[in-house]
Amino acid sequence: MGRLVHFEIHVNDMERAKMFYGEVFGWTFEDWSDYAGMPYFGAMTGDAKELGINGALMQRQGASPEPGQALNGYACTIGVEDYDSTETRILNLGGKLALPKYALPGMAWQGYYIDTEGNTFGIHQPDEHAK
Repeated sequence: MGRLVHFEIHVNDMERAKMFYGEVFGWTFEDWSDYAGMPYFGAMTGDAKELGINGALMQRQGASPEPGQALNGYACTIGVEDYDSTETRILNLGGKLALPKYALPGMAWQGYYIDTEGNTFGIHQPDEHAK
């Protein structure tokens, strides 16, 4: 035990968040609000036969993170096939740059962004030639 099995992204505007994550990463959503007793949408992040986990978008229950404050929680990093085109979609759909693309030498390209709800997340493109 101890393996990460689910994540929750707290959001202010559920429809805006569903559109952002759906358009950027191709996620689909299932309404689980009846189970949760609040707006709560399961996030299907890919094929169940592939490495990864599913999670949910959850209605935020408090104040949004203030810009520039230290991260309070986990930053999820999402694997992508094409870093640059994913970054373009993020920025075109209202996301903001938090930490620019950088090389993890011999392994990948990595960077961090802020979604439309003020949450920090990373993207990661494997590339053994990154430097």
